[in-house]
Amino acid sequence: TFDTAWINGVADDLVAARGKGIVIAGPQLPTPVHLLVLGINNALGNLGSTILAGQTTNKPSPALADLCAAIKAGGVKTLLILGNNPVHTAPPSLDFPNLLARVPETLHLGLHEDETSKVCHWHVPAAHYLERWGDARSFDGTVCAVQPMILPLWDGVSPVEILATLAGEQVEGPSVVRTTFATYSKDASDAAWQRFLKNGFAEGTAWPLSKPVFNGSAALAALQGAKSPRSGNGDFELVFLRSSSVDDGRYAGNSWLQETPDFVTKLTWDNAALLSPADARALGVKDGDFVKITAGGRTLEAAALVAPGHADRSVSIALGYGRNGVSHVMENVGFDAYPLRDSTLCFRTGVSVRPSPRPAYVFARTQEHQNMEGRDIAREGTLGRLREEPGFAAAMDGDLPPPVSLYPNPPLASDLQWGMSVDLNSCIGCNACLVACQAENNIPVVGKDQVRRGRDMAWIRIDRWFASADHREESLEMIPMAVMCQQCENAPCEPVCPANATVHSEEGLNLMAYNRCIGTRYCANNCPWKVRRFNYFDYNERPLDKLYYGPLAPKGMAESLKMSKNPNVTVRMRGVMEKCTFCIQRIEEAKIGRAVQAGAGDVTKTPMPAFKTACQQACPSESIVFGNIADPASEVSRRKADSRTYASLNYLNTRPRVTYMARIRNPNPAMPGADNVGAANRREAHA
Repeated sequence: TFDTAWINGVADDLVAARGKGIVIAGPQLPTPVHLLVLGINNALGNLGSTILAGQTTNKPSPALADLCAAIKAGGVKTLLILGNNPVHTAPPSLDFPNLLARVPETLHLGLHEDETSKVCHWHVPAAHYLERWGDARSFDGTVCAVQPMILPLWDGVSPVEILATLAGEQVEGPSVVRTTFATYSKDASDAAWQRFLKNGFAEGTAWPLSKPVFNGSAALAALQGAKSPRSGNGDFELVFLRSSSVDDGRYAGNSWLQETPDFVTKLTWDNAALLSPADARALGVKDGDFVKITAGGRTLEAAALVAPGHADRSVSIALGYGRNGVSHVMENVGFDAYPLRDSTLCFRTGVSVRPSPRPAYVFARTQEHQNMEGRDIAREGTLGRLREEPGFAAAMDGDLPPPVSLYPNPPLASDLQWGMSVDLNSCIGCNACLVACQAENNIPVVGKDQVRRGRDMAWIRIDRWFASADHREESLEMIPMAVMCQQCENAPCEPVCPANATVHSEEGLNLMAYNRCIGTRYCANNCPWKVRRFNYFDYNERPLDKLYYGPLAPKGMAESLKMSKNPNVTVRMRGVMEKCTFCIQRIEEAKIGRAVQAGAGDVTKTPMPAFKTACQQACPSESIVFGNIADPASEVSRRKADSRTYASLNYLNTRPRVTYMARIRNPNPAMPGADNVGAANRREAHA
């Protein structure tokens, strides 16, 4: 069934914004759908306005099926596989592993040994992209430079070096890249080369832009000649997803990414067969129950997960999981969906989904660890409401009691008072801040078993809350919200610490003295936002659990992994409480630079050097802003003065230094429940 009111509302909005909107088809959809969408954009006047075309001179690359055909014909004597893992990712119908065995000489270049390297004659260790020279073209065709930050640690080589060697050219990385630069740049002088390295791209190398031409007759003929993609007798559609953590499996050996929760499902160390609530009820399955997915004569049993807002009669599963015998990090992690793929599309129709009698599976999820129990920490409203009631987000707290504290703080004399603002309107829930914080602050990974027990260590979490203006499953929308230590001025964690390990600084920070912490966890119990983490084990040095990881489990931390630790931040052992520090090490570094700059002068009259916290630096949408709230001209002060700003759980009178800016939506007035956005403040982890 189609939601006619919703479709009409979207159509009205698009027509009202002719030449300013865009309609996009998902990458998994077939060519006929993309042609239809291109026709819609043409009718709306978007071609040449919001959609531009680059006139590339590149010829279409041969497909993997063409390589398989050449191998069958005996035309391939030597095969170089540079960085890919087709033995794992190729569709089963191509029978690539057996075809690879026919090639007389095979070489695989990769960062790690994997399924492909095991069956190749040679495996060459690749240099990491931060260790090698290279070049690339951006989406608009601009030639870009890839420059190394360090020399290769393990004598790895790059693809350009291998190809240059085979071509009989100079092998040095800079020489190869400069040859490419001279080919595409109008100016190949030394000054232009140095400017190319400094900027990272060559000006004037983008493909010429033009207005795309829509050929309606050709599109109609293609649509009429298109065959139905139906490939089975089932009544489900199967959609293959690129994992938000491990992509197509290429990052499955990265424990930071494995433990990064998926934004929608909040899954770590796993994938799942995602079903809509209606389909789950019809099948009689709930979270963790196994289902049998049959497509193209092949069957996969995977644990199901109910995803509010998911399309009915469709099942989605992320690729890149279910790999064994390669690395202890990816051992027993998830379900391998590659065997269900065919050679053409990222989805299949005619798929059968049935319940399986296998015992239920226990997922490692993070959303329920810090559930806000219905408290409205994420707030939103319509553009109309913002205009009529600018301060609606803060007003939703109602009449607050007098701000009286049992433990009044002494006045903070420092001219530096740190604060943070998070804009829910621009937060996209990408988890970049979470991983950046983990890398910056030496936060350990704990593994699937410990995440299942609620012991994840991330100092930042990205909550996602479902909201529905008209209280229907079909119209659910998600709100992402980054939650970290709120750095409360009336911090409830401080008075309950018997060892005085959590203290307040003159700059308004809630600090942790790790060597005084005795692990009572009283502070975590007293934290309304549940943003404190406790080291139950020595995650950095303890032997990994062989029962979970199997015989591939190493003993302790490898020497190479110790180099990943930030030397400016302590590595905490078991028995201490951790939390966000606003990247105190970066604050102190900036203060040292300020003092050096001041010399014998007045430090308070010397501006602080520019710096950012790790989460702020990594945020691609600039949702997070950090700075000195004592300076009214600072960006964070301007944001805190915005009418959308509110303090989470403000009625508790903890006076947090982290504030949020409400999310603003602009729904079509004719849409169901359009005037009800933000009225239902309760945000549940599930619909």
